[in-house]
Amino acid sequence: MGTAVIIDLADPTAIDLVVAALGRGEPVVIPTDTVYGLIADPTNAAATAGLFERKQRRFDTPMAVLVADGEQSAAVLALDDRYAALMSLWPGALTLVGRRTSGVDLHLGGDPTTVGVRCPDHPWVRELCRRVGPIAATSANRHGEPTPFEAAAVADQLGDDLLIIDGGPATDRASTVVDVTGPEPTVLREGPLSAAELTAALSHPAPKSGETA
Repeated sequence: MGTAVIIDLADPTAIDLVVAALGRGEPVVIPTDTVYGLIADPTNAAATAGLFERKQRRFDTPMAVLVADGEQSAAVLALDDRYAALMSLWPGALTLVGRRTSGVDLHLGGDPTTVGVRCPDHPWVRELCRRVGPIAATSANRHGEPTPFEAAAVADQLGDDLLIIDGGPATDRASTVVDVTGPEPTVLREGPLSAAELTAALSHPAPKSGETA
């Protein structure tokens, strides 16, 4: 077991260090607009298996994917036109669970035909996604335990052989999760976005092709 390497988000080398670590198949802890996230390359089966092991979480409980924008989400998410308007709430604390884009090969656990996708309201994280593509992400805690608010406390739960990017205190609420695989959207997890906000988004036309919500 090594020693955690904690780098301040403002450090200009931070994003390069994360890109390199992900390329080596290593887990990384990053801040988001909600809770701290434990991330890996979703195309690397060994890397994502390591996240499940570190979290002590069953493989049938899937991880989500973070993306830079709505356009990048199309690489992994085949979003029904009826619910594309929900992307107007991106960037933000909304995870959409939909059908995977045909032919995409991701190792996220759970149902291999679906995927949860979120575009976070965090410019640094979106830039990371632009650099490396969609990123497998899960809350930086052991399964069933609270997610630490502080970057330094993550190592106490997940092990100290981690690269951790310190973005300051996190929130205590994970994203709202909405399943759009069925005939009607279903809220799977309540979070910062209210039912009223979801309803308002669905009442407006979807963004035109090429536009980012």
